[in-house]
Formats: sequence, C-alpha cells, structure tokens
Amino acid sequence: MMIEAYIRHHAETMPDKVAVVNGSQYVSYGCLWRKIQERADELRKNGLRQGGVVVMHTSQTIDFLVGYFAVHLAGAVAMPLEKSMPEKRFNELSERFARFNPPEGVADILFTTGTTGNSKGVMISHDTIIADAENLVESHGYTSQTVFVVCGPLNHIGALSKVYPVMMQGSTLVILDGMRNLEAFFQAMDYPSDKMATFLVPANVRMLLMLAKKRIALLADRIDFIESGAAPLSHADMKALCELLPNTRLFNTYASTETGIIATYNYNDGRCMAGCMGHTMKHAGVRIDSDGRIVCRGRTLMTGYANDFEMTSRILRDGELYTADLGRIDADGMLHLVGRMDDVINVGGLKVDPVEVENVAMELPQIADCICVQVEHPVAGLALKLIVVMKDGESMDRKIIARFISQTLESYKVPLIYEQVDNIRRTFNGKPDRKSYRV
Repeated sequence: MMIEAYIRHHAETMPDKVAVVNGSQYVSYGCLWRKIQERADELRKNGLRQGGVVVMHTSQTIDFLVGYFAVHLAGAVAMPLEKSMPEKRFNELSERFARFNPPEGVADILFTTGTTGNSKGVMISHDTIIADAENLVESHGYTSQTVFVVCGPLNHIGALSKVYPVMMQGSTLVILDGMRNLEAFFQAMDYPSDKMATFLVPANVRMLLMLAKKRIALLADRIDFIESGAAPLSHADMKALCELLPNTRLFNTYASTETGIIATYNYNDGRCMAGCMGHTMKHAGVRIDSDGRIVCRGRTLMTGYANDFEMTSRILRDGELYTADLGRIDADGMLHLVGRMDDVINVGGLKVDPVEVENVAMELPQIADCICVQVEHPVAGLALKLIVVMKDGESMDRKIIARFISQTLESYKVPLIYEQVDNIRRTFNGKPDRKSYRV
C-alpha cells in the first residue's frame, strides 16, 4: 500500500472535498489526483526509471506536493532538499545519487540536518509512511473533518509526516511558509472549522506565548490538538499552553527521521509531566538498554542510510534502532526522555542533563529563553554556564537565578556562570544549537 492509493480513493469517493490550501490557492482531492497522474506521466515520458532517485527542491506549495506524490506514483524515490540550497550543492547531490539503486520499497531519502556537514540521507519505505500515518491517526484522532496547518519545511519528517495522516483520512491540509508571519498563521487558523490542528516546534510555541498569547486563547474552542516535537518543550511552556487551551489535546511526540513516529503523550491530562513521551503507538516499541539509551523497533524504522552501510550498521541491528537519546520507562509503561548521550555534561565526575537545568530556569517568570552549556573553569576544570534571554524590561540577577535553581536541583546542577544575551542560537527546527556552544 502507498499513501497515493488513499488520495486516489478520496478522489473517487469525494472528489470535491478540499485537500490542500496554500494562501488563496486550493485543490480538491479530485483535482489533486489528476495533477499527480499527469505529472507522473510526464516523468515516465522523460525517461524516469523504476527505482530512480528524483532530487527536488522543496517548496511550501501545492505544486511541490503534486511532484512529490507523482514521483512515488511513477515508481521512483523522492529526495526533497532544502529550498535555499545552493545550486552547486544541489547539483553535487543530483550527480551523486543519479546511479544509486535504493532497496526495493524505498519511497524517500530525507536528510536529517539539512545537507551540509555530517548530515545523512535516511531511506524511508512506503510501508514506514503507512505505519507512521496509522500511528498518528489512531493516537491523535485525525478524521476527515481535521484541518491541519503545516508550518515546517516539507523535506523534514516533522512536517512531512503530518501530510500522511491527512491524506489517509481525507482531511484538509493548510500549508504555510514557516512561522515568520504570525498574521498568516492566524489567518490559517481562522479556517471555518472547529477541528483545527497543527504541529509546532518548541521555538514556535515560545514565540506564540511571548507575542500572541491572547490570540491563541481566542482559538481555544476551535483547536482540536497541537503536536510538538523535534526538541524538548520546556515545562513552563507546557503549563502555559494547558492554561490557555484547557480543552485542547496537547501532544509531546517522540519521533525522528530514523525512528519514525514512536510515542506520544497528551500533557493536558491534568498531570503535565515534563519529559514524558507517553505510550508507544501500535506500530512501534521501545526498550531501554544497559547504557540508558532508547532502543526502538517496529514498522516505522528507517530502511538505512543511503550509501552508508557502515553508519547504518552502527545503530540498526537485528531489527532495532539504537538512538542517542537517554530515557526511562515508568510503572505505567510510559516513555520519559532523560537527555542525549552527547549532551550530558560531566561536572566533577557527576553527570548533568542540561535540559533539566533549563526546565527549572524557565520556571522563573523573568526568563524568556535559556541554554545550559559547559565551559572551562580555572579551578573546577569544567563548569556549568547558563546563558539567558530576559523578558523585556527585565535584567539578569545571577544570585536570584542560582537561588531559584538550588531550591529544586542538587547543588552540582546549579550553574556557576551566567550570561545575558539577546537570543539563543537554534537549529532550523528549533532545537538549541548545543554544538555551537560546546567547548
């Protein structure tokens, strides 16, 4: 089964239903399917071979989705790349994968962190796409009435994976070009439906809470659910959203390009547990190995890294994928994210998860954003440093911050050094860019 089969079914059974909206443009399922068929025919006439790789620039448009689905329908593999990628790099990758023969069943090759440096091309199968879609449909309750607003780039799993359940259920997809234009976001959320939904990375949640809290509250009766992922959502922001949207289901989801969609937790359940990723979904499973790592299994796993058997064999063994995430499973069988192996800071032989420090610091109402990093210290060797962004009109007082953190955490987890900055450096998907701060 391919996701395109669902589009065809909806085109036959409800051809006039709106499938995709992009600004003032929209297409019905009937129109979308015709466009996909026509594009697939063009690709075949132009010599596209079965199993060939089609390298394509991503755009937040209906036309991109038509081309993406058409590649699958033509029996080829889609490799969507960053829309801002320099032409030289694009041509290099096109040439590199022109003669690549992916394993049978592969649908996409998605790059994990852009396509520079040590990024890896992750092969995703058609079966994985269906499994991810079914996981989200069952766990988040997508229906044909759902109107899902996609803000993130469609070449990354965070946004692309939301296209799948929408197409599976015959819902409506609204495409935005990022979150730089808040007016466009709220216009999209004004779609005439009381089943609105969206996916927001933590940086987007923070921006909305800082700049548009009242406008979010006005949508309380219309937002069915909001999913967050890509990076840990601070506990302070979790609680703030629960207060603003008391009847909205608010999900933290554990997922990655390599693992697929694994687990989810509705933190608007009265408990609002920080770091909780919830129960695994029906096509996924997890265990914690002896090193504390999260090990995933199930139909959602990647096929492997393209052109890199050695890297694949390091993390994908015997049907299990060994992540770099540290976790635990509680008495109720729910997964909790503890940190990442490469993010843990060793202070005097004691291990500190920087996210834990950040979550406590974010409880201070004066702090808008922060990151905990390690720095060299003339006496301690390595020490914790908290870099903070203060809210407008507030100035940093290191003693107040240190005293506040010490009320919750052990003394060795309280940073010794503090710095106030205008912003925290983040990656394209909203994660704190820890590597850029690392000693």
